[in-house]
Amino acid sequence: MLNKHLYIIGFFLFMGLNSLAQNNKESDTLKVENDLMIVMDTIPRQPINILAPSKAAFYSAVLPGLGQAYNKKYWKIPIVYAAIGTGVYFYVSNDKEYDRYRNEYKSRLAGNSAASGAFPGVSDEGLINAQQTLKRRKELSLLITIGLYALNILDANVDAHLLQYNVDQNLAIKPHFQYNEMENSSDLGLTLNFKF
Repeated sequence: MLNKHLYIIGFFLFMGLNSLAQNNKESDTLKVENDLMIVMDTIPRQPINILAPSKAAFYSAVLPGLGQAYNKKYWKIPIVYAAIGTGVYFYVSNDKEYDRYRNEYKSRLAGNSAASGAFPGVSDEGLINAQQTLKRRKELSLLITIGLYALNILDANVDAHLLQYNVDQNLAIKPHFQYNEMENSSDLGLTLNFKF
């Protein structure tokens, strides 16, 4: 029984001295770490302008294409004007045709003959159907034009966000090619770099 107690006391004594020895070693390493010099990142980075996307969207809302000019994507400006201009052209064209059919129908309701009107071979029912079709096309053209205007604003906003995306050498995936002279073979692969 006494032997057993001596073993237990010896075990605890050994563990206590071992933990004290580890504490002393840890304090030595802390002293060494305090003497180390921290090197800051030497690559200059441009600050991120968090207002740039909202400015680009605002400019595009004021004048379509101005947000693309703010983002220096000048090649997109003709595309914006062509898209919005096409929508406006179809709206105006359908509106003129709608007015022609409506005026003819009103003229017939006022008592004028069909032979003297602009559409002599079209019945009254045909005039009503043409008006309904042209009205739907006109409204659809207006919706598409508004959608293209909103897409112009969205494009300027997203493009301004993507211009601030970090694509420098500190974070990159690059293909690498290495020739092994010992084996007379080549290695091809991808390298993922993280530099902090």
